[in-house]
Amino acid sequence: MGRDYYAILEINRNATDADIKKAYRRLALKHHPRSSSHARAAERFTLLAEAFDVLSDPRKKATYDKFGEEGLKGGIPSGLGANGAWSSGYVYHGNADETFRQFFGGDNPFADFFTGDGSEVNTAFQSLRGQKEKLQDPPIERDLHLALEDLYYGCTKKIKISRRVMNEDGHTSSIRDKILTFNVKAGWNEGTRITFPKEGDQGPNNIPADIVFIIRQKHHPRFVRQNDDLYYTANISLEKALTGFSVEVETLDGRLLNIPINEIVHPQYTKIVTEEGMPLANSPSKRGDLIIRFVTHFPEKLSAEKKQLLKQALSSKLIQNS
Repeated sequence: MGRDYYAILEINRNATDADIKKAYRRLALKHHPRSSSHARAAERFTLLAEAFDVLSDPRKKATYDKFGEEGLKGGIPSGLGANGAWSSGYVYHGNADETFRQFFGGDNPFADFFTGDGSEVNTAFQSLRGQKEKLQDPPIERDLHLALEDLYYGCTKKIKISRRVMNEDGHTSSIRDKILTFNVKAGWNEGTRITFPKEGDQGPNNIPADIVFIIRQKHHPRFVRQNDDLYYTANISLEKALTGFSVEVETLDGRLLNIPINEIVHPQYTKIVTEEGMPLANSPSKRGDLIIRFVTHFPEKLSAEKKQLLKQALSSKLIQNS
């Protein structure tokens, strides 16, 4: 026949989800090993936790209602698992204290419901609960990837989160969405942290966690950012490297810079264009620099005539007279 989870929770098969939660709450407090002197209190407490774990989950409950404990734990053919029924074998994790903690919330929910001698708190419950020092959950950190243009201009971002919120009864909770809005300041660097205090999951015995977004910069097709400077790579020919040229760079705000290069472009050469980089976060009217690096492309082959001409042009005598 298997276990009768409804009988264990002392409810009938027509019980609603609220009835199931109410029954588990009452019986778990009553039969918790710390509040009961009965020799089999731990066994009873574990049975209550397993029954609640099954009946509070719609998929497991659907399978149990149709196939009993044997079908729930032994698994059923996938073709029979319609309407969201559990189609693989169920195994209770066996940690009744964890089930109790998840239901009541907090790291030590038992302390909220019993006095020092283990007796259940009734009228004194609310006052004891208010006196207990609550601990805040650790911060929830998420990366927020932004385009370089967003960090150049600044922008407003809206992010939807889903979190657990306590219902008006103070004992149950539900999942609700919330929109978090914040302004990205021009010049913010990668790693900047935006904190929304206490916007994490709510519980009866915890302080909600802070939600922290960490700025991450997306790859940009033209620029590499280092602090407040922007690096641009220009590909040039050997001819240009030796004879001079102009390089055009489109800025983040759409301007086209025409930058003359009159020096010989050697392997370590860079061109610095002042105040054409990122705005400074603490002083947006100021800018970092634009630093242009060069990749010189050499010809793959030269004819004998061209080699001779290059030798003549690059001879030490000509260099000395230039």
